Amino acid sequence: MTAPPALSAPSAAPPKPRSAVVLGVLALVLIGLNLRAGISGASALLHDLQQVLGYGPLLAAVIPSIPTLCFALAGAATSWLTGRLGVEKAILLALAFLAGGLLLRGIPATGMLLAGTVIGMSGLAVCNVAMPAFIREHFAHRTSLMTMLYTVAMTTGATVTAVAVIPMAHALGSPSSSVGAIGFLAVAAFLGFLPIVLHTHRHRVRATTTHISPWPLLRTRKGQLLTAIFTLQALLAYSLISWFPSMLITMGVAAADSGLLYGLLQLVSVPAGMLIIAIGSRPRMLRPALYLVSIVMAAGLASLLVLPVGLMVISAVLLGFGLGIFPLVMVMISRSGTSTAETTALSTLAQSTGYLLATAGPFGTGLLYGVTGSWTLPVALLLGLAVVQVVVAHLISRTPITRRTR
Repeated sequence: MTAPPALSAPSAAPPKPRSAVVLGVLALVLIGLNLRAGISGASALLHDLQQVLGYGPLLAAVIPSIPTLCFALAGAATSWLTGRLGVEKAILLALAFLAGGLLLRGIPATGMLLAGTVIGMSGLAVCNVAMPAFIREHFAHRTSLMTMLYTVAMTTGATVTAVAVIPMAHALGSPSSSVGAIGFLAVAAFLGFLPIVLHTHRHRVRATTTHISPWPLLRTRKGQLLTAIFTLQALLAYSLISWFPSMLITMGVAAADSGLLYGLLQLVSVPAGMLIIAIGSRPRMLRPALYLVSIVMAAGLASLLVLPVGLMVISAVLLGFGLGIFPLVMVMISRSGTSTAETTALSTLAQSTGYLLATAGPFGTGLLYGVTGSWTLPVALLLGLAVVQVVVAHLISRTPITRRTR
């Protein structure tokens, strides 16, 4: 039997000036705040947007699927784009698309909602894929710490946005205006990242850019397992991020309370992610960490099927903990390559392929509900995939992370 490939530690990098480190951390936080805000904000208002804009149930199922589809298609070009521009300039361009697309969604028309979502999520796709390479290149000896900071910021942005968009929509008198206002957070990320690009352009002596095609890596065990674990967690996460508030409302939870429970789900994923990284980064502890978070996700989905409406807070907590797998998967990707180019290639492979397959999650979940009029079958199928995630977690953790990160 062929031994599974190790997740290689990144190579050493020369120390950076303190100012560059501070700028890098600030940029990391600002970008992280944006990476789910545009999705969670729209999800919390999907019901209101459909009522105000008047689109039908098919389009209502398509809209939550746009982010993962964009992540797949636009994300597939990230390896090529970073090879042409460099990681930093590619991220800056992506942030410009993200800000423009999110602001465009503020125009109260179905076409603008669709166009803004496609443009914004395409920019977000490049950020998603490029960030592990950015962390590896700028924080080679702090991959776990920086990934944790970045994902905590990401979840914080999603949580605050999910809770704030409904009151904001009431204050502004329009769900479209509330969704569009999220774009100003992306503008702040663009402005915050600009000094990083300028600093890198001025101070880095860049060698000839290396480009590694991601697709041959799909024939390797490392590529297959990273893609599999990323696909499963993304499918489960975006199905929940897209439909959890609607599930609760359909089950009889008040709209305002569903927003609070949705925010709780996002909030719990912050300490959960920190805990899972702390456990999984220790020697021989990757498998227990993956087991723990995957089993809790399965338990949370099962609870949606059996618990009464009054106990949905338990489901929110369990599912939020289950979402804590994402930071650990990103650490595994950040540390999986022997160079920035290989890390970018593996990130492109795992995320573009993973998100393409994960599109079936939010779309299929919404479509099945529309056909059956019940969330039972969609949630049962998600529960089955959570069990598959446990199996993949077992396979990918045969070889632990090779270097204890800080």
